[in-house]
Amino acid sequence: MKSRLNNPISTILLVLLILWVAIITSVCIDTPSTLALDYNKESLVNADFSGRNLTDSSFTKANLRNSNLSHTNLQGVSFFAANLESANLEGANLTNATLDSARFMNTNLTNAVLEGAFAANARFDGAVIDGADFTDVLLRKDEQDKLCKVAKGTNPTTGRATRETLFCGS
Repeated sequence: MKSRLNNPISTILLVLLILWVAIITSVCIDTPSTLALDYNKESLVNADFSGRNLTDSSFTKANLRNSNLSHTNLQGVSFFAANLESANLEGANLTNATLDSARFMNTNLTNAVLEGAFAANARFDGAVIDGADFTDVLLRKDEQDKLCKVAKGTNPTTGRATRETLFCGS
C-alpha cells in the first residue's frame, strides 16, 4: 500500500497547513497584550502587569493596591476612581490616561509619563514623583501644590523637569 505522504502535493499541503497553524497560534498568543482589556471593579491587589501593553484598557474602580505596573504602556487607560495605593508605576506611560478620582497614596511614579492625563480629583498623598512628567495634566490646585513640595528630577524619556511640568515656582 502506497503512503499518501509520498505524493508531493500532499506533502506541500501538509507543510502549508502546519505553517498556517503556527502563524495563527503566534498571532493569538500576542493579541491579548495589544487589545484593550476590561478590569473594571476587579480586585487586583498585588497583581503584576509590569512591562505589558495595556493601551486603552479600563481599570475603572479597580483595586490595584500594591500592584506592579512598572514600565507598562498605559496610554489612554482609564483608572477612574481606582485604588493605586502603594502601586509601582515606575517608568509607566500614562499619556492621555483618565486618572480622575484615582488614589495614588504612596504610589511610585518615578520616571512615569503622565502627559495629557486627566487627574481632576486624583489624590497623590505620599506619592514618589521623581522624574515624572506632568505636562498638560489637569490637577486640582491643592494637589499640584502638594506635588510641587516633593517634585524633583528630570524624566529620562521626555527630558522634561518634573517641577517645570507641574508649573512649580522657584
